[in-house]
Amino acid sequence: MDTSAKHGLAAGEAGRPDSPDWTIPQGWEHYTAEEHAIWRTLYERQMALLPGRACEAFVQGMRALPMGADQIPDFYRLSEVLMKHTGWQVVAVPGLVPDDVFFDHLANRRFPAGQFIRRADQLDYLEEPDVFHDVFGHVPMLMNPVMADFIQAYGEGGLRAQRLGHLDMLARVYWYTVEFGLVREAGGLRLYGAGIASSYTESVFCLDSPSPHRIGFELARVMRTRYRIDDFQEVYFVLDHLDDLLRLAQVDFAPLYEATAARPTLEPGDVLPTDQVLHRGSGAYHAARRPHTASCA
Repeated sequence: MDTSAKHGLAAGEAGRPDSPDWTIPQGWEHYTAEEHAIWRTLYERQMALLPGRACEAFVQGMRALPMGADQIPDFYRLSEVLMKHTGWQVVAVPGLVPDDVFFDHLANRRFPAGQFIRRADQLDYLEEPDVFHDVFGHVPMLMNPVMADFIQAYGEGGLRAQRLGHLDMLARVYWYTVEFGLVREAGGLRLYGAGIASSYTESVFCLDSPSPHRIGFELARVMRTRYRIDDFQEVYFVLDHLDDLLRLAQVDFAPLYEATAARPTLEPGDVLPTDQVLHRGSGAYHAARRPHTASCA
């Protein structure tokens, strides 16, 4: 599996930059030929795999951005295009940042992206989100007005959820949409989550494997459901349409937090009688790995 984009964990103090918002220069001119080559390898294999798997918004966003196989993208050039379309910009950070910093950036339409790239021996797994996950996985969807508005609303909601003490529930919504979401499109299922789009193996697993459940998205259900942080997901929640995210952005979460907190937390592999089950998974992948079960959050 690729990076899990665990924004809720702060980078170590040793990696803390001087700026209070944790931003740093991208330092594009300092990338080495080897680092650009790693980007090329990752980019080319995903671009060969994603046709027919990625949603149309991702495809269109990728086409419109100054992003290609030849080199790691320049955040300044990306931001120029994003600002014209949806008012977003990409800012460089050293890796994982504190929650309040992360939410403040999103609330102000700044997407914090790791400016480092994984090593050649980390192509398929990385603990922290790097430039490939953050830029290839997330930025194309920021060209879509619906996703652009939803992520800004998530940033604003994250700051409120912190004050109310229910950040875990809101983080599950982000995880099962922005990171690992699927959507119905073109007569089938398509991926739009960045954690999938930037991962070669999960791009296949989420749509082709008989193991995971694929369940219709229902907000309160998702808020109760824990997720895998270092392995493939046991369940993927499916939107009927990306526009459904706009309705989520307008929800008053405060009463939902209270109602959800009174109900049991669900494990990733649970299926409820009330679920809209699009595919009931066999669970074979995770059953085989149970002696070495991955962590959940």
